[in-house]
Amino acid sequence: MTPTAPGEQHAGAPTHLIVGRVLAPWGHRGQVRVEILTDFPERFAALEEILVGEDLVPYRLEAARLHKGSVVLKLEGVDDPEQASALRGALLYIPVSQAMPLEQDQYFHYQILGLEVWTVDGRYLGRISEILETGANDVYVVQSDGREVLIPAVADVVQEVDLERHRLIVAPPPGLLEEA
Repeated sequence: MTPTAPGEQHAGAPTHLIVGRVLAPWGHRGQVRVEILTDFPERFAALEEILVGEDLVPYRLEAARLHKGSVVLKLEGVDDPEQASALRGALLYIPVSQAMPLEQDQYFHYQILGLEVWTVDGRYLGRISEILETGANDVYVVQSDGREVLIPAVADVVQEVDLERHRLIVAPPPGLLEEA
Protein backbone atom coordinates (compact mmCIF):
# COMPACT_ATOMS: atom_id res chain seq x y z
CA MET A 1 0.00 0.00 0.00
CA THR A 2 1.53 3.24 1.12
CA PRO A 3 5.13 3.85 2.20
CA THR A 4 5.96 5.29 5.58
CA ALA A 5 6.49 8.99 6.04
CA PRO A 6 8.03 11.65 8.28
CA GLY A 7 6.90 11.93 11.86
CA GLU A 8 6.92 8.21 12.65
CA GLN A 9 5.33 7.19 15.93
CA HIS A 10 6.69 4.46 18.16
CA ALA A 11 6.85 0.88 16.84
CA GLY A 12 7.31 2.06 13.26
CA ALA A 13 3.79 3.41 12.79
CA PRO A 14 3.87 6.63 10.77
CA THR A 15 1.78 9.67 11.57
CA HIS A 16 1.36 10.48 7.86
CA LEU A 17 1.00 8.51 4.62
CA ILE A 18 2.37 9.41 1.20
CA VAL A 19 -0.37 9.80 -1.43
CA GLY A 20 1.48 11.47 -4.30
CA ARG A 21 4.55 13.18 -5.76
CA VAL A 22 4.52 16.50 -7.62
CA LEU A 23 5.76 15.85 -11.15
CA ALA A 24 5.53 19.25 -12.83
CA PRO A 25 3.57 22.48 -13.20
CA TRP A 26 0.34 22.17 -15.19
CA GLY A 27 -1.08 25.08 -17.15
CA HIS A 28 -0.56 28.74 -16.32
CA ARG A 29 -2.64 29.10 -13.11
CA GLY A 30 -0.27 27.34 -10.72
CA GLN A 31 -1.71 23.83 -10.93
CA VAL A 32 0.56 20.81 -10.47
CA ARG A 33 0.48 17.38 -12.08
CA VAL A 34 0.91 14.68 -9.42
CA GLU A 35 1.99 11.04 -9.62
CA ILE A 36 -0.61 9.02 -7.70
CA LEU A 37 1.00 6.97 -4.90
CA THR A 38 -2.16 5.65 -3.31
CA ASP A 39 -4.48 2.78 -4.12
CA PHE A 40 -7.36 5.26 -3.73
CA PRO A 41 -6.95 8.03 -6.34
CA GLU A 42 -10.54 9.15 -5.74
CA ARG A 43 -9.37 10.44 -2.35
CA PHE A 44 -7.98 13.63 -3.91
CA ALA A 45 -11.47 14.92 -4.77
CA ALA A 46 -12.53 14.59 -1.13
CA LEU A 47 -9.45 16.18 0.47
CA GLU A 48 -9.66 19.71 1.82
CA GLU A 49 -5.99 19.95 2.74
CA ILE A 50 -2.78 18.21 1.74
CA LEU A 51 0.65 18.32 3.37
CA VAL A 52 3.62 19.01 1.10
CA GLY A 53 7.25 17.93 1.54
CA GLU A 54 9.12 16.52 4.51
CA ASP A 55 8.21 19.61 6.53
CA LEU A 56 4.52 18.75 6.01
CA VAL A 57 3.55 22.26 4.87
CA PRO A 58 -0.27 22.42 4.75
CA TYR A 59 -2.00 23.61 1.57
CA ARG A 60 -5.74 23.95 1.10
CA LEU A 61 -6.89 22.07 -2.00
CA GLU A 62 -8.91 24.30 -4.31
CA ALA A 63 -9.41 21.67 -7.02
CA ALA A 64 -8.46 18.11 -7.95
CA ARG A 65 -9.12 16.11 -11.10
CA LEU A 66 -7.84 12.84 -12.46
CA HIS A 67 -6.05 13.15 -15.81
CA LYS A 68 -4.47 10.28 -17.79
CA GLY A 69 -3.19 8.27 -14.83
CA SER A 70 -2.19 11.24 -12.71
CA VAL A 71 -4.04 13.93 -10.79
CA VAL A 72 -3.98 17.67 -11.40
CA LEU A 73 -4.21 19.73 -8.20
CA LYS A 74 -4.74 23.42 -7.55
CA LEU A 75 -3.23 24.39 -4.20
CA GLU A 76 -4.27 27.62 -2.50
CA GLY A 77 -1.48 30.21 -2.75
CA VAL A 78 0.23 28.53 -5.70
CA ASP A 79 -0.92 30.81 -8.49
CA ASP A 80 1.64 30.66 -11.30
CA PRO A 81 3.91 28.13 -13.06
CA GLU A 82 7.02 29.35 -11.19
CA GLN A 83 5.44 28.70 -7.78
CA ALA A 84 4.17 25.33 -9.02
CA SER A 85 7.63 24.46 -10.38
CA ALA A 86 9.15 25.06 -6.93
CA LEU A 87 7.09 22.09 -5.67
CA ARG A 88 8.47 19.67 -8.31
CA GLY A 89 9.51 16.38 -6.68
CA ALA A 90 7.79 17.09 -3.35
CA LEU A 91 5.93 14.23 -1.75
CA LEU A 92 2.31 14.78 -0.72
CA TYR A 93 1.03 13.45 2.60
CA ILE A 94 -2.16 12.99 4.56
CA PRO A 95 -2.50 12.19 8.28
CA VAL A 96 -2.92 8.47 9.03
CA SER A 97 -6.29 9.38 10.55
CA GLN A 98 -7.49 10.18 7.00
CA ALA A 99 -6.41 6.81 5.58
CA MET A 100 -9.06 5.01 3.57
CA PRO A 101 -10.45 1.98 5.41
CA LEU A 102 -9.07 -1.29 4.10
CA GLU A 103 -10.96 -4.49 3.55
CA GLN A 104 -10.41 -7.48 5.78
CA ASP A 105 -6.99 -9.07 5.25
CA GLN A 106 -5.58 -5.90 3.64
CA TYR A 107 -2.77 -3.97 5.30
CA PHE A 108 -0.71 -0.85 4.80
CA HIS A 109 2.98 -1.43 4.14
CA TYR A 110 3.95 0.21 7.42
CA GLN A 111 1.91 -2.46 9.26
CA ILE A 112 3.80 -5.31 7.55
CA LEU A 113 7.35 -3.93 7.58
CA GLY A 114 9.30 -5.23 10.57
CA LEU A 115 7.02 -8.18 11.32
CA GLU A 116 8.70 -11.41 12.42
CA VAL A 117 8.10 -14.21 9.94
CA TRP A 118 7.48 -17.73 11.18
CA THR A 119 6.53 -20.89 9.30
CA VAL A 120 3.40 -22.81 10.26
CA ASP A 121 5.66 -25.45 11.85
CA GLY A 122 7.39 -22.88 14.11
CA ARG A 123 10.60 -22.07 12.20
CA TYR A 124 11.75 -18.44 12.54
CA LEU A 125 12.71 -16.97 9.15
CA GLY A 126 13.55 -13.36 10.06
CA ARG A 127 11.93 -9.93 9.77
CA ILE A 128 10.31 -8.24 6.81
CA SER A 129 12.74 -5.54 5.72
CA GLU A 130 11.20 -4.51 2.41
CA ILE A 131 8.10 -5.00 0.28
CA LEU A 132 8.50 -5.39 -3.47
CA GLU A 133 5.51 -4.42 -5.59
CA THR A 134 5.54 -6.74 -8.60
CA GLY A 135 2.16 -5.94 -10.09
CA ALA A 136 0.67 -9.40 -9.62
CA ASN A 137 1.27 -9.50 -5.86
CA ASP A 138 3.62 -8.00 -3.31
CA VAL A 139 6.73 -9.91 -2.28
CA TYR A 140 8.03 -9.67 1.28
CA VAL A 141 11.82 -9.50 1.66
CA VAL A 142 12.68 -11.37 4.87
CA GLN A 143 16.16 -10.99 6.32
CA SER A 144 17.94 -12.89 9.06
CA ASP A 145 21.65 -13.36 9.74
CA GLY A 146 22.67 -11.97 6.33
CA ARG A 147 20.28 -14.31 4.53
CA GLU A 148 17.38 -13.10 2.44
CA VAL A 149 14.17 -14.98 1.63
CA LEU A 150 11.50 -13.70 -0.77
CA ILE A 151 7.98 -14.57 0.37
CA PRO A 152 5.11 -14.07 -2.10
CA ALA A 153 2.24 -12.20 -0.41
CA VAL A 154 -0.52 -14.54 -1.59
CA ALA A 155 -3.25 -16.26 0.40
CA ASP A 156 -1.80 -19.77 -0.11
CA VAL A 157 1.50 -18.71 1.49
CA VAL A 158 0.57 -16.05 4.07
CA GLN A 159 -1.53 -17.94 6.60
CA GLU A 160 -1.88 -15.31 9.31
CA VAL A 161 -1.03 -11.68 9.96
CA ASP A 162 -0.94 -11.06 13.70
CA LEU A 163 -0.34 -7.35 14.23
CA GLU A 164 -0.75 -7.64 18.00
CA ARG A 165 2.05 -10.19 18.30
CA HIS A 166 4.00 -8.53 15.44
CA ARG A 167 4.13 -11.81 13.47
CA LEU A 168 3.42 -13.18 10.03
CA ILE A 169 2.84 -16.94 9.73
CA VAL A 170 3.63 -18.51 6.35
CA ALA A 171 3.30 -21.87 4.64
CA PRO A 172 6.21 -21.67 2.19
CA PRO A 173 5.76 -23.49 -1.10
CA PRO A 174 8.08 -26.50 -1.69
CA GLY A 175 11.65 -25.44 -2.53
CA LEU A 176 11.34 -21.86 -1.27
CA LEU A 177 13.45 -22.41 1.83
CA GLU A 178 15.91 -24.95 0.46
CA GLU A 179 19.51 -23.93 1.06
CA ALA A 180 21.49 -22.95 -2.03
